[in-house]
Amino acid sequence: MTKKYIAKDFLKLAAKGHSHEAFRLYVSKDFKHHNVYFKGDANTLMLAMEESSRQNPNKTIEIHHAIADKDLVAVHSHVKQNANDSGVAVVHIFRFESGKIVELWDLGQSVPAKMINENGMF
Repeated sequence: MTKKYIAKDFLKLAAKGHSHEAFRLYVSKDFKHHNVYFKGDANTLMLAMEESSRQNPNKTIEIHHAIADKDLVAVHSHVKQNANDSGVAVVHIFRFESGKIVELWDLGQSVPAKMINENGMF
């Protein structure tokens, strides 16, 4: 299993409401994250992902790019909370040690109703 596969599968599982499984399979016991809206430990983020899935059972993630470089993987995706949501362009950056995710950053930008840039976000 490659680091890119693990990063993408982690995101897909979490989006589908299977955050416990995603963390069990892929996250190190030394995990930390940098989402400013939650405490930096694994359990807090896992529970927040679970709650988000409960509130948004039709959430989707469409992965557009995944780039690996040594111990880092960056995944560029389009996350929608429901079918009517224009969504958010998100970049997740994963750091790995011994085949497990040990650190995670996420950056997002809302998809606007009207885009000036003809190239779009994806």
